[in-house]
Amino acid sequence: MSSVIAPAVAAPTVPRGVRLGYGVGSFCTATFGSVPGLLLLFYMTNFLAVPAWLAGIVVTAPKVWDLLINPLVGRWSDRTVSRLGPRRPWLLAGACTLPVAFFLVFAGPPLTGIPAALYVGACFMAAATAYALFEVPYKAMPAEMTDDYHERTSLLQWRMVFVGAATAIAGVAAPAIVNSQGESGTLASYRLMGVVIAVVLFAAMLGSFFGTARAPMTGAPEADTGSLIKQFAVVRGNKAFIWLTALSCTQQLAVAIMLAAAPYFATYTIGDPRATTTLFAALVVPMMLTMPMWTWLSKRFDKRNAMIMAASTFATGTALALATPIFGGWYAHVMILLVGTGVAGVTLLQFSMLADVIAVDAATTGKRRAGVFTGLWTAIESGVSAFGALILGSILSIGGFLSSVASQRVEQPDSAVTAVLIGQTAVPALIILLSVVMTLRYQLRDPKRTVSPAVPDATV
Repeated sequence: MSSVIAPAVAAPTVPRGVRLGYGVGSFCTATFGSVPGLLLLFYMTNFLAVPAWLAGIVVTAPKVWDLLINPLVGRWSDRTVSRLGPRRPWLLAGACTLPVAFFLVFAGPPLTGIPAALYVGACFMAAATAYALFEVPYKAMPAEMTDDYHERTSLLQWRMVFVGAATAIAGVAAPAIVNSQGESGTLASYRLMGVVIAVVLFAAMLGSFFGTARAPMTGAPEADTGSLIKQFAVVRGNKAFIWLTALSCTQQLAVAIMLAAAPYFATYTIGDPRATTTLFAALVVPMMLTMPMWTWLSKRFDKRNAMIMAASTFATGTALALATPIFGGWYAHVMILLVGTGVAGVTLLQFSMLADVIAVDAATTGKRRAGVFTGLWTAIESGVSAFGALILGSILSIGGFLSSVASQRVEQPDSAVTAVLIGQTAVPALIILLSVVMTLRYQLRDPKRTVSPAVPDATV
């Protein structure tokens, strides 16, 4: 894949109603992505007496299944022929299954230790499968709605505003519900949270299904009928996709570690478990406020350079948060605001660049493989996000973190408190800096800025 995207001949404008309808689906993607990442590890270690290392494995293990099911869902959606289009039937299937599975994850059965880990792991695997039915086709849709390089960013800006709002509501509301029946929550409060979030998921997924009924399709190339292995080979040969996936994985890993560490950071570094809510608010508010800025920067300096700016902002905020024990909770919140500004840009540009890669592939090959691309992307993204919890669990175990049940609270050793601080700040900062270096290898650029006729595979 080369460094040029040739200008599209005709770029249909996506109606505002469709933008809104598509965007509301992000209440599902953001909620399912944030709530388990924020609360699941803490729920298992502090309420179900699951050792930290085992809890990390439980969060990670079901995601291995994603490596198979997500590409399959993508392939199935590519080949789906219906009056609803190739993607929307799958959105409906996800809406009918994910809310139930999500509730069961936090249902809090009378189990502890290994039995509790097995129960949560099975339910989380079912939830991950149901999520794939919705998420993979959902992410494939923007590349098929418009051929225009910058309109994709504009379209996804609407989605990211909904992501910010959904993350704020879910990330603030979920911990608030959990803490509503005690400073650190109870099993009953976790069950209540599971019910509320399940309702939000159901409403968002149905809203996106109905809201995208009039979504345009740009040319609608025929589905690739080759075997899944052959399609994987084609994807593997797409250098732009490989580099974009690699740098996105590093960014997602940094975010996942930071999210998993947040309840521990609030409890043991700031000294107030309820600070999880305000820290999360500080992280997501910039996602609603800074999207126009990142859209403008991507047009002014191109998407790759804007990505470097966003990742550098993220790294700066996480590194400076290392000084929280010196300056206190207010300082942590200010640094997280800076981190949130970087996360906003990183997330927007990831999806915009993915849509570019898919559009170039469709225009070059004449085949519809958006589902395969997004299936692989989502599978890898989910696995990496879960791996963040595994890494944090390992860091906590090395630091000597002591697990407990809801009725028993233990005093953590200083080494465990230090491990929490490092997991929240230094580790994500180093990982996100790696993505800055990797971004330099990404080559798809704005056709109005780059003209390279010598490159053969660059047209759209």
